[in-house]
Amino acid sequence: MIQIRGLTKTFGKLRVLDDLHLDIAESRVTAILGPNGSGKTTLIKSILGMVVPDKGDVWIDGTSVRGQWAYRRNISYMSQIANFPANLRVREVVDMIREIRQQPAPNMDEIVRRLGVGRFWNKQMQHLSGGMRQKVNVLLTFMFDTPIYILDEPTTGLDPLALMHLKELIVQRKAQGRTILITSHIMGFVEEMAQHVAFLVEGRLYFDGSLEELKQRTGTDTLEQSIAEIIKRNYAAV
Repeated sequence: MIQIRGLTKTFGKLRVLDDLHLDIAESRVTAILGPNGSGKTTLIKSILGMVVPDKGDVWIDGTSVRGQWAYRRNISYMSQIANFPANLRVREVVDMIREIRQQPAPNMDEIVRRLGVGRFWNKQMQHLSGGMRQKVNVLLTFMFDTPIYILDEPTTGLDPLALMHLKELIVQRKAQGRTILITSHIMGFVEEMAQHVAFLVEGRLYFDGSLEELKQRTGTDTLEQSIAEIIKRNYAAV
């Protein structure tokens, strides 16, 4: 369980998170949604300890993360942009991450096979397409068995087969009781994967509940329509 309590963060005069309270449950896929500038990235970075909030705190399994670092070993994070050293080969990047994390990677061989990463295992990162780099990103995230997975726009650049395997990995981890947090602008992916939605508007929590509850609240039939309705309601007067 991840608990967000009173999280507030400003950059200059801009308040990015405004007294945010949110619970992210285990054994569930929670989608953090919102328009650009709503605070999604700052929230994720606060959970990861990359941003220090002005007020409030993040608690994981009842323990505050403020001033801590060891808890990050329990998180697998997939960034939106797969930036790796250009001159390293795929196998060298994998070895480097394993050395940094000092954790077993029991799922590595299976995911390499699923995604076909073995076909470019010895290629330098600079010679890979964006989709290939994203497959490496998926591998580096899911080869470790951790209680928490945070996936920031994970579908970017993936071909249909790789996307199918990503969905399978998410479903498997959820079935194993893992806490999974995703952000995505692909509403079809969110609607298929997530059971719970937290929608941010200008750093505040506008909605926190199931997809069906969100559709009922907005009087719409699809998640895409629900999101459009929320944005219209909140920015119509702007």
